[in-house]
Amino acid sequence: MDLIQLQNVTKTYRRGPHEVAALRGVSFELPSASFAFVLGPSGSGKSTLLQLLGALDETTSGEITIAGTRLRGMSASQRNTYRREQVGFVFQSFNLLSNLDAVDNVLVPFLPSGVSVALRSRAIELLKDVGLGERLEHRPNQLSGGEQQRVAIARALLKRPKLVLADEPTGELDSQTGADVYRLLRDLRDQQQATVIVVTHDPTFIQPDDRILRLRDGRLAE
Repeated sequence: MDLIQLQNVTKTYRRGPHEVAALRGVSFELPSASFAFVLGPSGSGKSTLLQLLGALDETTSGEITIAGTRLRGMSASQRNTYRREQVGFVFQSFNLLSNLDAVDNVLVPFLPSGVSVALRSRAIELLKDVGLGERLEHRPNQLSGGEQQRVAIARALLKRPKLVLADEPTGELDSQTGADVYRLLRDLRDQQQATVIVVTHDPTFIQPDDRILRLRDGRLAE
């Protein structure tokens, strides 16, 4: 069964008296364990698509189904559970907590329910994998933008999510660290059968078997 199915999805925003169509009838399917890139110019609807897939917003019309579950019509509680348990987000706004160090920022989704020694050890290993082994105790204001991005990536991977949504995940990283980040994302795909969807302007890390979704003016043209 396909993990992700979109059927004629539209999203329209109201800007004062005007309506702006961000997505105009987008349909596609992605099987489990896909690695997909969403390409397109600014304003084409790429980030809107990720927000809808992550249940951060609702479609104006059309259906999104993830692993057999329809996102449209979910209650607030159901959407929260879906985001917490199934989705790893790597967005351009890092959403780090200023009073926590790098390790605890990675562990944030698990802090309310308690953190085991094994989970804390995995968080530390992920931070080392993205080149932050010497910055574990640093807080966000002591980290560069690129370092904060790496903390956010480690946090997303810690959950071992079934769906990873990444918006320009290597935008502020050097080429070597960027390659390391994509290695982690592909390992997650291979080992956990996760589906990874990346919005980017940089085709450097696209591989021949990756799925390419091209958006222009809110429409999909593969």
